[in-house]
Amino acid sequence: MLHTINKSPFETCTMETCFRFLAPGDPVLFIEDAVYAVQAGNRFSPMIETIQKNNPLFALQPDLSARGIEDVISGIGLIDYEGFVGLVEEHQVNNWL
Repeated sequence: MLHTINKSPFETCTMETCFRFLAPGDPVLFIEDAVYAVQAGNRFSPMIETIQKNNPLFALQPDLSARGIEDVISGIGLIDYEGFVGLVEEHQVNNWL
């Protein structure tokens, strides 16, 4: 199951709630303000690095660019809209709003 998160972890606990329901191997896609979570060196970096051990994590590049985020946590897959569509086609989707 693909999990998409669109809220900043600095404003809501949506990301942490999502992480509690992940099955090993479930991909997670950060979009909109959720991309702040993958900025390197923030307080959520250790949590994200732990999740990465069992789950592939992606961030939507246009949303990173729109927010001026250039330095992301190592191992985060950066995808464009075509990649987003590809993930949606491959997986059932659970949106965490």
